[in-house]
Amino acid sequence: MNIVFDFGAVLFTWQPTELVRRHFPQLTPTAQAAEDLARAVFHHEDWQGFDRGAHALDEAVARIAARLRLPGDALHELLAPIGEQLAPIDDTVTLLARLRERREADDDLRLYFLSNMPAPFARALERRHDFIGWFDGGIFSGDVQLAKPQPEIYRLLESRHGLEPARTVFIDDMQVNVEAARALGWQAIHCTQPERLGAQLQALLPQRV
Repeated sequence: MNIVFDFGAVLFTWQPTELVRRHFPQLTPTAQAAEDLARAVFHHEDWQGFDRGAHALDEAVARIAARLRLPGDALHELLAPIGEQLAPIDDTVTLLARLRERREADDDLRLYFLSNMPAPFARALERRHDFIGWFDGGIFSGDVQLAKPQPEIYRLLESRHGLEPARTVFIDDMQVNVEAARALGWQAIHCTQPERLGAQLQALLPQRV
């Protein structure tokens, strides 16, 4: 069985609404205003192009600042250190450690990742967190100029590692990415509460995790 982890909000904390609220308090007087600004920053090609390696961070900052009329310096201060600030989610790291131990006795179990992550942030995570080395392989969007939910990035992971779709379980916090995996024949878990992930995964695996 292949288990494929997303990173943001599954293995690492990802709270974009809190980020924009902290850096632009004058623009986010309400929770709704913070959600709206976070969506405008991160759910747009200006950011998503950086996410999949189509342009650099400085270009992303310039595009977002111009479109939303935000101060470029403050926006850069928000975005540039994200890779250094993402914190591991303890429950998921513990689950990953258990799966790693199980893999030692189970030749059929493999661990992978598939993450929408700009290349500079990916390198920061690899540098800071040894447990990324526990995976048998994976793909960061910024390294391949593809991003979820594009089917091509799922197929690329399949081809690189010989994954059989029906024997692959994908874990992601975004429903659209989960549905894209299912459309390709993968099993999938929509993870909205990492503390429940072990139980969700257990329902799909033949042995206890």
